[in-house]
Amino acid sequence: MDKDIPLLVAGAGSIGERHIGILQKLGFRNIHVFRQRNRPLRNIDSDTVNIITHFDEVKAIRPVAAFICTPTSQHLAQAVDYASIGIHLLVEKPLACEVSGFELLKKKVLDNKVCLQVAYMLRFHPLMQKLKGIILNNRYGNLLNFQTYWGEYLPDWHPWEDYRKSYAARKELGGGAALTLSHDIDLAIWLTNSAISGYCTTKNYRSQLDVDVESGVDINFQFANGVTGHCHLNFFEKALKRSYRFVFENASIEIDYLKNEMTIFNPEEDVIRLQVDHFERNQMFEEQCKSFLSKIENFQLSESIRQIEESEKIIGICNQ
Repeated sequence: MDKDIPLLVAGAGSIGERHIGILQKLGFRNIHVFRQRNRPLRNIDSDTVNIITHFDEVKAIRPVAAFICTPTSQHLAQAVDYASIGIHLLVEKPLACEVSGFELLKKKVLDNKVCLQVAYMLRFHPLMQKLKGIILNNRYGNLLNFQTYWGEYLPDWHPWEDYRKSYAARKELGGGAALTLSHDIDLAIWLTNSAISGYCTTKNYRSQLDVDVESGVDINFQFANGVTGHCHLNFFEKALKRSYRFVFENASIEIDYLKNEMTIFNPEEDVIRLQVDHFERNQMFEEQCKSFLSKIENFQLSESIRQIEESEKIIGICNQ
């Protein structure tokens, strides 16, 4: 791919700067950053990008692709605006904070032949890729059930800023544990490779965090292929924990995200432990970026629509 194609990053908070850094690492030189307020960048040399503050400038530049990294409440409207002029889109999760407006986005994507991907980067974790292969190859028989657990303390996420002002803490910005940590819901849909046929969402508002959203959520799932499962998500837990368990007919698989370790328990074999050496979190974002940019020249519109429809389902679950 031509490294001089114009690319846009909308929003330059921590995730926006991460995308800018990855694009620069991959050798892209024509990067434009759309900001509502032209404040100094924290980790990126401002001289290496072109800062713009008006949508008319976006239309003049006509970037090939845009990375939407603004607060959740702005994602959908910006996606519609960019899709309307044919810009391919990688949108930070979740795609929106409410389900209204999705039909218009689908129309713009179809009318202008836009490649749209939602940035659920956990799909690109090497252990999740390994697990996906095991499921697709039916290595241990059918997947029957799963449990995911993610507990992490919100004030520890960005120590340099007041957590109470973050999008995760504020309802009007699309916050809450369910939407903010919806990676695990997306993983469940992707790994089971089946439509959700039923679910029950229970939210927890008991923590002492100064937020106006739920700080924890439990979701039970039923999938059309018969798989059942449960996701627990919270940002009130001070002792960080992230784990995954998948039960098959002939084995169980556990993933410790913090140790980058997969353990396979099979009665007919010794316990198998697989570990990813020298893994860095940024690798997932980089692989996601490369995957997105590689497919914008040859993609299926049906996949863009599928991404939108899966996000619509996820947001409905989170807002129950």
